[in-house]
Amino acid sequence: MDENKKITEVSLRIGDHDIPLNIHTGSEGEQAIDISGLRKNAGLITLDPGFANTGACESNITYVDGERGILRYRGYDIENLAGKCTFLEVSYLLVHGKLPSKTEQNQFSLLMNKHSMIHEDMRTFFRGYPEHSHPMAILCAMVVSLSSFYPELDKPRDEAIDITVTRLLAKIRTIAAFSYKKFVGEPYVYPRHDLSYCSNFLHMMFDSPTNSTDVPQEMVNALNKLFILHADHEQNCSTSVVRFIGSARANLYASIAAGICALWGPLHGGANQAVIEMLKDIRDFEGDVDCIIKRAKDKDDPYRLMGFGHRVYKSYDPRARIAKETCKEILSFMNQTDPLLDIALELEEKALADPYFQDRGLYPNVDFYTGISYRAMGFPTNMFTVLFAMGRLPGWIAHWLELDESKQRISRPRQIYTGPTRRDFVSMDER
Repeated sequence: MDENKKITEVSLRIGDHDIPLNIHTGSEGEQAIDISGLRKNAGLITLDPGFANTGACESNITYVDGERGILRYRGYDIENLAGKCTFLEVSYLLVHGKLPSKTEQNQFSLLMNKHSMIHEDMRTFFRGYPEHSHPMAILCAMVVSLSSFYPELDKPRDEAIDITVTRLLAKIRTIAAFSYKKFVGEPYVYPRHDLSYCSNFLHMMFDSPTNSTDVPQEMVNALNKLFILHADHEQNCSTSVVRFIGSARANLYASIAAGICALWGPLHGGANQAVIEMLKDIRDFEGDVDCIIKRAKDKDDPYRLMGFGHRVYKSYDPRARIAKETCKEILSFMNQTDPLLDIALELEEKALADPYFQDRGLYPNVDFYTGISYRAMGFPTNMFTVLFAMGRLPGWIAHWLELDESKQRISRPRQIYTGPTRRDFVSMDER
């Protein structure tokens, strides 16, 4: 048992009976009532559609305080990690539980380059996809296909898992870049041994036989920050899916592929693409931000502001602050102006000054500015969710490993049945 965890007891009165329940207290003071024995002791289950108030597990990976706008990976504030670390350092932190030493970091980088190639036979899969296939569809299918090319190793379990984790982190860049090249019809670009993690990915994305690209360090720095912001966010939809699939003892590749599918949804990883489309609509509507805000406040209008509000954060998303500054930095470096950024800044200013948004705790989330940065760097909108998946991968891996080590039972929620009661069967001739 975690030495920081404290357990106290309360009781739930049902009729004339008191049902004892334990309260678990986490290391940051969060408290949860353990209702795992409620059905056995009282014949009841809880009902919480969307699991908005349900703790599905205990985890020591990421801490989020939505009221105070705090996000920490393994105890480190997101501001420090995004400002002082590379994505590979944060990946090591999430997977191994500590920041790497210089020696460990160098070894980790060498392993990333060693395993960055994909099996040549996998190129046949890429060729078989229809022209202009969505990169997310290819990414998901290719990740689960890795289990055929790199099956379970005949090594001690810890060593085998380490190699599998390294392979997945290294190869997802190559798969993502090849997916993009398939979409645009350009030749695949292979990874280089002399480039850093993010630099290698940008090289594979944008280099071509007619356009040899030297990736500027400023762009590499920006991508490192954006990946770090997405690296984990405790029990969100896709992470919960990874843990859910992993509880069936599915392998890492299958669990991650399921997480990619969950991330694809426009209410999750696809939200930054939806923000760009919303900002474009505002631009095409003569930039009338006031009209858009009015529509968002109208309860009879289904319109909603994309990139505003969050299921957890009821204050300013700390990732959004960093994403906003990163967006300004990358546009400044590239000597670009983007009317979508101007619209976004005006929209944020007017929304945050409006009591409607203040009273409901609706602030910009991480998706509000990331798409503008990706757009400035040259990524097409259908790659935005792929980038999110690449950033989120170390968090997914960390949660899969944590679940695997915990030996938690297979996830199996209950339900409240609302269908018809027992009916007599009627044969075909009598119907």
